[in-house]
Amino acid sequence: MADDKDDKTREPAELPGLPATSWAVLGLLSFGRELSGYDLKKWSDWSLRFFYWSPSFSQIYSELKRLEKAGYATSRLVAPEVGTRDKRVYRITDEGMAAVRTWARTAPLDPPVLKHGPMLRLWLGHLLEPRQMREILAGHREHAEGMRLRAEADIEGAKADEAWAYPSLTLKWAERYYASERDLADAMLADIEELEAERERRRGDEGLGDKRP
Repeated sequence: MADDKDDKTREPAELPGLPATSWAVLGLLSFGRELSGYDLKKWSDWSLRFFYWSPSFSQIYSELKRLEKAGYATSRLVAPEVGTRDKRVYRITDEGMAAVRTWARTAPLDPPVLKHGPMLRLWLGHLLEPRQMREILAGHREHAEGMRLRAEADIEGAKADEAWAYPSLTLKWAERYYASERDLADAMLADIEELEAERERRRGDEGLGDKRP
C-alpha cells in the first residue's frame, strides 16, 4: 500500500471546478468496482441518500459524461445477457482516483445547511390549528423512524464488503441522526401539549378575573 508521501506525489496540481455531485459520483467509483448507471443509482440510494442526496438517473449520467470528459472515468459496453441490451459500465481512472483523493483531503468543507420542512411549519404554528401541527410532527416522526430502520438494514448489507467500512460508519451516523429526529419529534409533540395546556390555564385565569367584583 502506498504511503501518504507517495500519494501526494500523484495529486493533481489544481482540481477542476466540478460540482459536489460529480465528486459524489466519482466517489462511488472510487471503491474500485466497474459500475453501470443503474448500479450507481442503487449505491447512491443505499448510502448517499441518508446524508447528502441521491441523484436521479439523468443527473448520474450527466455527471458520468462530465467525468469522462475530464479524464476521471472511462466506460465500455459489455456483452448483453440473453434478452437484454448492451450495458455501459464505468470505471475510475488513475487520474480520477488521484483527483477525488485530493478533493476529499483538501477541498473546503461546506457546513451542513438545514432545510427542515417540519420546523418551518412549526415556526408558522400560529397559523395552524394545534391538531394540524401534531399531525405534521407525527408524520415527521414516522418518516424519521422509517429512514432509521432503512439505514439500520443497509448497515447489515454493507458489512459483507470490507471496502465499505467507512460507508458503514456513515450509515451508523445516519441511523443515529434519524433516531434523534424521531426523538425530537416526540419532544416537540410534548412541548405542544405543554404549550396548549398553559394557554388553557391562562384562559381560565382570565375568565375568573372577569367574574371578580
